[in-house]
Amino acid sequence: MAKLDGTKVVVIGGASGVGFAVAAASRESGAQVVVGSSQKARIEAAAARIGGGARGLTVDVRDETSVAAFFAEIGAFDHLVFTAGDWGRMFSPTRELDVEASKALLEVRFWGAVRVAKCAVGQIAKEGSITLTGGMLAHRPQPGAPLVTASAHTTEGLAMGLARDLAPVRVNAVCLGLISSEAVQAMGESMIRQFTSGLPLPRAGTVEEAAEAYLYLMRAAYVTGQVVRVDGGGSLV
Repeated sequence: MAKLDGTKVVVIGGASGVGFAVAAASRESGAQVVVGSSQKARIEAAAARIGGGARGLTVDVRDETSVAAFFAEIGAFDHLVFTAGDWGRMFSPTRELDVEASKALLEVRFWGAVRVAKCAVGQIAKEGSITLTGGMLAHRPQPGAPLVTASAHTTEGLAMGLARDLAPVRVNAVCLGLISSEAVQAMGESMIRQFTSGLPLPRAGTVEEAAEAYLYLMRAAYVTGQVVRVDGGGSLV
């Protein structure tokens, strides 16, 4: 596998959760790290926590002008990880779904990823990679979450389509199960156990465990158009 030492890794959504864990692990692996988020104070604090010269820059993935300016400031780079999203507000049963409001929620998770890929392609290394983020509800739909399921599918489809269109730049996706980010921890232990007790690995994954999948996809120079599941075996039951 290729090494990350000496590469430049860009993580959009790197202020917290899995994105922060990916950025921190990339820095520990010798990469120069740039983290992006829409909130200036949070992203600067995240870069300070990562250390090692990590940079924190603001970017609004809902605005193509902002995205283009973000990549212009970064310059040439090797790997891009996109973990930005807004899953929480997308949970709603069909009968109660506000369709017009729901369109706006896709601006980050799906259209944000499209804008990022478009603006990044001119500056990413030919042997570089893009890794998107989806979720297991794409494969194990639950009542009350039709929009989340659909959005997760679009993420995986986008990764496969980009892998053909941007080749030889590699594009993949990570499909996350229940990962113990700040948002998941806020659910409480009882609800977490409810979701994980039947898994082959009956617990939530850590953000550090999830980050390993992204590092693998950055390093695996002969892997493109793939979806790596980090779900504790949830797809098996």
